[in-house]
Amino acid sequence: MNDITLRTKFILLTCLVNFLFLILSYQLLKVDKLLFLGSEILILLSIGILIHLFRAFIRPLDLIASGTQTMKDRDFNTKFCTIGQKELDQLIEVYNQMMERLREERIKKEQQHYFLEQLIEASPSSIIILDLDQRITALNPAAETTFGFVQGDIRGKILSEIDHPLARELVQFRNGDSRILRIDGIQAYNCHKAHFIDKGFDHHFILIEELTEEIYAAEKRAYEKVIRMMSHEINNSVGAVNSILDSCIDYAAQIDEAYREDFRTAMQVAMQRNTRLNRFMSNFAEIVRLPLPSRENCDLPGLLRSVHVLMEAQCKRANAEWHWQLAPGKFEVSIDVQQMEQVLVNIIKNALEAMGKGGNIRIITIPETDRKLIIRNDGQPIPPEEKQKLFIPFFSTKRNGQGIGLTLTREILRNHGFRFSLATTDDGNTDFVIWFYK
Repeated sequence: MNDITLRTKFILLTCLVNFLFLILSYQLLKVDKLLFLGSEILILLSIGILIHLFRAFIRPLDLIASGTQTMKDRDFNTKFCTIGQKELDQLIEVYNQMMERLREERIKKEQQHYFLEQLIEASPSSIIILDLDQRITALNPAAETTFGFVQGDIRGKILSEIDHPLARELVQFRNGDSRILRIDGIQAYNCHKAHFIDKGFDHHFILIEELTEEIYAAEKRAYEKVIRMMSHEINNSVGAVNSILDSCIDYAAQIDEAYREDFRTAMQVAMQRNTRLNRFMSNFAEIVRLPLPSRENCDLPGLLRSVHVLMEAQCKRANAEWHWQLAPGKFEVSIDVQQMEQVLVNIIKNALEAMGKGGNIRIITIPETDRKLIIRNDGQPIPPEEKQKLFIPFFSTKRNGQGIGLTLTREILRNHGFRFSLATTDDGNTDFVIWFYK
């Protein structure tokens, strides 16, 4: 409104001055007509000069108004041409330089923003962006895969509202926290929470890098090396020691009869102990020597029934009830039958041990969509402090356990490329789930 007000004031002032000149010149008409004519010519000249000054006065205002509007519209491509007036041309030059700088900055910012968006989208690491209220505003495709949700399903939610074990762990993170999380003792994630400033406000983001394969490979290299070294030393020693002990038994006849039987018993006990030690080491060596699966198509319910026959006696001794919840029809899977049979035996043995005396084992198959097998027991739930360690190599909750069963199970299922989990559900049952797809 300022330029309109100034324009109006200028016009009113011009009209008032020229009106006064007309009145004065009219008075000259009575005195001298020539003088009146001269005054009229001067008035006309002054009007022309005033119009010229008006245009020169208004043009910078129009220029400023136009420039202000282009800036409001964020149109940084518009420039003004010089008009031959020194003062105005200087203003135009400064304006054009400012608009060029703004245009370059906007292009640079857009390119950086586009690059950042593409980098986040293509990143193999999961990225979650939070707003001021710690609600999810965006996540990249890797995060969608990690959590098993599409962006629209969890956008606007806080982490505690997401039904995923990793999300429940991330709720505890504060700005700057960084640590490795193990989920169900299987997946391992390196998680880091940080912040960035947008429009003067802090926004947090969480970077999640899956380390499962790296940690698995490092663990496997470590224990394979240790097992091979131990197996080599023990096998060499046990064979030689047993040979010496066996030879010593031949000298029993030369020992006093009162001590002869004790001598034989001591030698036999030592040999039996060596044999057990050799068998103990062989159990570890099985994991190192585990061959890659030789796959064939197999009807899963048929394999489960054969395992039931194999484990039926142990179930009866444990007073455990076996329940079938098999889906109708065939459920074919591509597996190494011998290795998968060992996996099922290990899972059921662990279930029986968890139940103690009495309890129920349920075998559930779901061939459609998820294509999964659930082996459920209602024994003791898995303690929270043990949950993250279940599939750590050779970890065992049993007093004399070696932790070989779950380690071997993990190796076989991973070699097959199958997902799996072992967890106690909200209803108190413990489920071992195998998904028969990669």
